[in-house]
Amino acid sequence: MRAIIPVAGVGSRLRPHTYTLPKVLLNVAGKPIIGHIMDKLVEGGFTEATIIVGYLGDKIREYIEANYKLHVDFIEQEERKGLGHAVYSAHETIKTDEPILIILGDTIFDVDLSALVSLHTNAIGVKEVDDPRRFGVAEVVDGVITRVIEKPEKPATNLALVGLYFIRNPQQLMESLKEIIEGGVKTRGEYQLTDGLQRMIEKGEILVPFVVEGWYDCGKPETLLETNRFLLEKKSVYQPLEGVVIVPPVFISPKSEIVHSVIGPYATIADGAKVHHSIIRNSIVSEDARVVRALLDSSIVGNNAVVNGSYKRINIGDSSEIDFY
Repeated sequence: MRAIIPVAGVGSRLRPHTYTLPKVLLNVAGKPIIGHIMDKLVEGGFTEATIIVGYLGDKIREYIEANYKLHVDFIEQEERKGLGHAVYSAHETIKTDEPILIILGDTIFDVDLSALVSLHTNAIGVKEVDDPRRFGVAEVVDGVITRVIEKPEKPATNLALVGLYFIRNPQQLMESLKEIIEGGVKTRGEYQLTDGLQRMIEKGEILVPFVVEGWYDCGKPETLLETNRFLLEKKSVYQPLEGVVIVPPVFISPKSEIVHSVIGPYATIADGAKVHHSIIRNSIVSEDARVVRALLDSSIVGNNAVVNGSYKRINIGDSSEIDFY
């Protein structure tokens, strides 16, 4: 079975980190976002994937090819015309008589994929949210989705689409998306996947909702840190270190260097990071970063960044350096 993973977005809400790194390669709980997604696919028995790349796509390809043995086709979305356009760009890699699973690349999820793909109909992941205006929304009658709409001003339901779409009839979806693109049908200035799904419904396809409780958003710094906390609560990874106080849950890479510091709770220290004489909690210190004599709380330190000598709350991108005097 094949998964379709659109990751062509620039991740503007996660700047400055995404100036030099694709959003899906940001570290959370010791692994890039897309690494968590790929692990679920491997666990679920998937053997093929199509990844739609754009901004800094070569780095995504390098990571996937270095760490996973799935057969992966990489498709470049040269123009950002919306999620519907991104999914349609994968149509040549899809076998129209086999189901597909579409997974948005900025979401980490905790779902039994084997149970999902055993369903005999199309299914869309949903979750009740407080403010559905920020999401695609599903309207459901008698267990069947009757309408999907992108970010409605006055939503009739609070069932948000979480970014998981199991499509039993991919040919119908691709035909619907093609009709939308060729007809210039846009919502909010883009070709939307929700419009393609709605057209499937109008043609008589049955779509049912399935509830996803384990849905972790990685689209903004605050939600990235929240997801980091959720994942660390599920699995804390560390070894005791002499002269270091560890307050679980944490992820501490065995390839990191920590000296006379307090780590945790909810801290991720990635490969190659160096933390000396510091206190790190509720924060992510990314690969090859260096933190010395600092107290970090609710902070994200990008790859190769350097933090020296004070107690502040910060959010700096890759290859940055800050000195406090």
